[in-house]
Amino acid sequence: METHLFGLRTAANREDQVVDYLVSKFQMLAKKHSILAVIKAHGMRGYIFIEASSKEGAEADLQSVPYARGLLSAEIPYQEIEHMLEQVKVEMNIRKGDIVEIISGAFKRENAKVMRINRQKEEVVVELLESAVPIPITVKLDAVKVVRRDEDAPADEES
Repeated sequence: METHLFGLRTAANREDQVVDYLVSKFQMLAKKHSILAVIKAHGMRGYIFIEASSKEGAEADLQSVPYARGLLSAEIPYQEIEHMLEQVKVEMNIRKGDIVEIISGAFKRENAKVMRINRQKEEVVVELLESAVPIPITVKLDAVKVVRRDEDAPADEES
């Protein structure tokens, strides 16, 4: 399948919200989308990049996305943005029972306890600590950071 790279104008300083919205929208809906990847280049205000199978399909997928202002008219060659990207290897230094902070998504800045780890999918199942009812939530490994190891927890603290 041939893919194309497009620039998407966003409201200034709202790039993260647009990326989070697109990712959550596409994970929730089972239907096929034209947008295949969303890229936020560090230090670039007011723009994100999307990889899509067609411009028309991408425009349809972007309908009613908050803070999205529209696609740039021309396709962007990958070589033009390659220097802005860095490949990040997800560190697998997380264990069952760890206390983590969620650093992106709907539960940003919430602390949670790791219940399960799926290393193949690079996901963890966590339960929020401040929640009245423990609800398991699945998040990507790169969306959490370890705050405290299970063995670091005081003995009198409830698990």
